[in-house]
Amino acid sequence: MITSVLPTYNRAPLTFVKGEGAWLIEADGRRFLDLGAGIAVNALGHAHPALTQALTDQAGALWHTSNLYHIPQQQALADKLVDATFADTVFFTNSGTEACELAVKMARKYWYDKGRPDKVDIITFSGSFHGRSSAGIAAAGSEKMTKGFGPLLPGFTHLAFGDHDAIAPAITDQTAAILIEPVQGEGGIIPVPDQCLKGLRDLCDEKGILLILDEVQCGVGRTGKLFAHEWAGIEPDIMMVAKGIGGGFPLGAVLATEDAASGMTAGTHGSTYGGNPLGCAVGCAVLDIVSDAAFLAEVNRKAGRLRQKLEGLIAAHPDVFEKVRGAGLMLGIKCKATCGDVVSAGYAHNVITVPAADNTVRLLPPLNITDEEIGEAITRLDAAAQAVAA
Repeated sequence: MITSVLPTYNRAPLTFVKGEGAWLIEADGRRFLDLGAGIAVNALGHAHPALTQALTDQAGALWHTSNLYHIPQQQALADKLVDATFADTVFFTNSGTEACELAVKMARKYWYDKGRPDKVDIITFSGSFHGRSSAGIAAAGSEKMTKGFGPLLPGFTHLAFGDHDAIAPAITDQTAAILIEPVQGEGGIIPVPDQCLKGLRDLCDEKGILLILDEVQCGVGRTGKLFAHEWAGIEPDIMMVAKGIGGGFPLGAVLATEDAASGMTAGTHGSTYGGNPLGCAVGCAVLDIVSDAAFLAEVNRKAGRLRQKLEGLIAAHPDVFEKVRGAGLMLGIKCKATCGDVVSAGYAHNVITVPAADNTVRLLPPLNITDEEIGEAITRLDAAAQAVAA
């Protein structure tokens, strides 16, 4: 008999009822160190006082009006994002999946309005993840996500990740854009080298096509810059954002240059809940903290500390772990043992990690995790590794 909650997840046998910073409290009272942060969502941990205050203040004033009217909190957050990034304009969504839908529409509408309705193809890469909508699964193209869901949305060319020589020949007169994650998240925490991002930007400029970046998982301070592409010194034309931008409140966005967004005029797109007062009030509080240079410097310092300790952990358990990779506080441990076994062993030692493809365990802690908590994380991961090796 089917359960009342549609059984599309194989859920861990854990029920969390409270969160405090980098800690989650299970219904039975056990305290877990959270190195998953809701899959890179809780950028400032659980129950951060500034976010709680922003949410409760707004909840006591106004929840929802719809985008038929001006929303001051939405305007404030858009202004902050425009001031802090390459973007000239922002559209707010409820999720990264919805951000993908708009990014695809925006790129195609851009060319349609330039008299090129045939210019619809978007180049994407193996191992990518862009959400579970029709556009998202078509963009990723993996059989695991597409099997059984009927005809896919056409217009995507899938290339092998890292095959630089294949990209330029794949660009045709019908190519509208290239879409890529600066750091693949679900694919196993695999960064695109800075020189490769620079090369993609140069190639898009040379061919006159758009560059779309998916920073849903790697953005909002996760890599030690406000957005991951900043490390390469480039700017996209369109960027998808979500997860950390709401600090736990469902919020996403598409950022774009004025030129790239030129086709999206009144009536071309909309959202009932996107950019609502509650989400944008929290988003403003998140961005005020995460965009601060001193905060980002601390992310980088703590990332170096965590990575150094992880290297020691891997050296101590060569039969369990292979290597660490990633950027900032978006790290992955490629395993020799089954990554799911490592995650499960972590549950037994009260530490939360997240599995990914390529037999990788993801570590996505709150960006404000303390040095003491980093030390505790290594202690618990060490115990989990010992259990797996036993």
